Amino acid sequence: MRPQALFLRCFVERRDDQWQGFCIDLNLAAQGDSLEEVKRKLEAMIADYVYDALAGEDREYAMQLMQRKAPLSIRWRYCCYASISRVVHWKREIYRVFQEQVPLFPRDPHHHPMNHA
Repeated sequence: MRPQALFLRCFVERRDDQWQGFCIDLNLAAQGDSLEEVKRKLEAMIADYVYDALAGEDREYAMQLMQRKAPLSIRWRYCCYASISRVVHWKREIYRVFQEQVPLFPRDPHHHPMNHA
């Protein structure tokens, strides 16, 4: 397995008074009032999605689901933001590019350790 296959390319951007987050490798999107909120939502969506694709009810379609790319316009924005971030190092108040690790052990989104205490 290629090491880069273990990471999903993501970015968040500010639009007016909301933040929007995108995972371009799985075509997932989230929205929230703050950067931290959007990142949390996107991380949870990724974990749930990977679980459903690999261990849940959608595992029959895992190959297709794990290769579901975002539309070209979203991928283009990611590439632009990533390129700018490599060249210009300033405090970005309107966007942020990051990578999320693919959960290696898909967790059941309905199983919470606190429920078994």
